[in-house]
Amino acid sequence: MATPQNSPARKDSAYAQAGVDIDMKMAGIEHIKKMVRETTTAGVVGGIGSFGGLFTSPGKDMLLVASTDGVGTKLKVAALSKRHDTVGQDIVNHCVNDILVQGATPLFFLDYIGASRFDTAIFKDVVAGLCKACKENGCALLGGETAEMPGLYPTGEYDLVGTIVGVVSRKKVITGENIAPGDVIIGLPSGGLQTNGFSLARKVLFDQCGLTPQDVLPGTRLTVSSLLLAVHKSFLRPVMALMKSVQIQGMAHITGGGFVDNIPRVLPENCTAVIDRTTWKVPRIFTFIERQGHVDRDEMYRVFNMGIGFVIIVREKDAAAAMASLTKQKQQPVIIGRIEAGERKVVYSDPNE
Repeated sequence: MATPQNSPARKDSAYAQAGVDIDMKMAGIEHIKKMVRETTTAGVVGGIGSFGGLFTSPGKDMLLVASTDGVGTKLKVAALSKRHDTVGQDIVNHCVNDILVQGATPLFFLDYIGASRFDTAIFKDVVAGLCKACKENGCALLGGETAEMPGLYPTGEYDLVGTIVGVVSRKKVITGENIAPGDVIIGLPSGGLQTNGFSLARKVLFDQCGLTPQDVLPGTRLTVSSLLLAVHKSFLRPVMALMKSVQIQGMAHITGGGFVDNIPRVLPENCTAVIDRTTWKVPRIFTFIERQGHVDRDEMYRVFNMGIGFVIIVREKDAAAAMASLTKQKQQPVIIGRIEAGERKVVYSDPNE
């Protein structure tokens, strides 16, 4: 992984005159080596700078679980807000949650950052966020790629994508196949929009309402920037603690597609997830977008997480113990529904609708 620098193109380099200064980019690697080394775990073999990162094999009775995702247009809000310290955490935590659904713990993470030209200060903030989240989740930042591509990305903007690899015992992998009618659905609060729905959020908040990132969102004491850039939460620690005492039937990370598209991914063919949307308080940022943007409620629940970032399905007899464990882990769990016999899908049972 290399850190680029802001510097004028040198006259003796045709590539630098075209917008890419290789020498200055490679010289910047010293700025991030220390941060990346601090994420090193026991499985890491070698150091930074090889073509591929090396990691010890976890063993034949273990399964590797991998996932790739991107931060998306939340990066546009970061650019408008001139704040880049959260997006690195966002992509790591997002990927951690994706593999956590199957009971996996993270081993290592790889990142890709592309831009027309890199700003050193911005890049260091992004990498610092990546390192912070990797350390918090106990995984190594094993490597990555930075690409300067003038003309491909808008000036002043960048793209951030990550890949994670985790591990789970063959005997403990969670597939959702044991989910059955009568099971209870527990929701864990999100940290806000997380990393989904920002195209619609920007259209309503900035284009239609004329707000800026520095404005206070009406009905709150918080700025639009602080609400939109709230870090995508990792649910690794509370879920791992829960797995030690309760059998988890299935889990879903509520990202793009909301409840409707994500929960069915873990349901057996004969199960319907019935969600009561009155069981938790939807954060103000979502209700504001819904009302000011005149967005249909069902569409809101498909574009956004609406305040629930992660779903855990347990047997009814384990629900009380699960709620107690999650509360002990400083979560605010809410029973948001049940599993019923029927087609594999999500339906809403709001009493007043």
